[in-house]
This record gives sequence, structure tokens and C-alpha cells, in this order.
Amino acid sequence: IVTTEAKAKALRPYIEKIITHAKNDTVQSRRLIASRLGSGVDLDKLFKTLGPRFLDRNGGYTRIIKLAPRQGDNSPLALIEFV
Repeated sequence: IVTTEAKAKALRPYIEKIITHAKNDTVQSRRLIASRLGSGVDLDKLFKTLGPRFLDRNGGYTRIIKLAPRQGDNSPLALIEFV
């Protein structure tokens, strides 16, 4: 996701906590994530693909790469991605 640097830094802890809960596929963790993300989210993709992908990692699931400033208002841009 290409966004401003401040928004990427604010999004990182939110994503990290969700992936940590998705690593163990229990009813409690499914309900917790569903309550935080809302009803329109595909939880199976989160628990079947992203959760097992990061089982051996103890954190640091995302990476923020700084990009060139935006042309219009010169605000710093960043790319946030999964490791």
C-alpha cells in the first residue's frame, strides 16, 4: 500500500496485532478479529494464508519503505508491505 509515512507508521501496530491473533486459529481469536475489522472481512483468508505464513516469526510482519515525496504537496510517501 502506498500511503503517507505517518499513516503507514500508524497502521503498522494495528496490522501486527491482527496477524499475531491470526497465528492461532481459535474461535476466540476469530471473534476478536471480526469485532475489530467488521463483518465485511474475509476471515478465512486471514487465518488460512496469512496466519500460517508467519508462524515462525515472533513479530515484525510488515516493512515500511520510504519513497519520494508526493508531487502536489511534498508530503513524504511510504510503502507498507508484508515481509
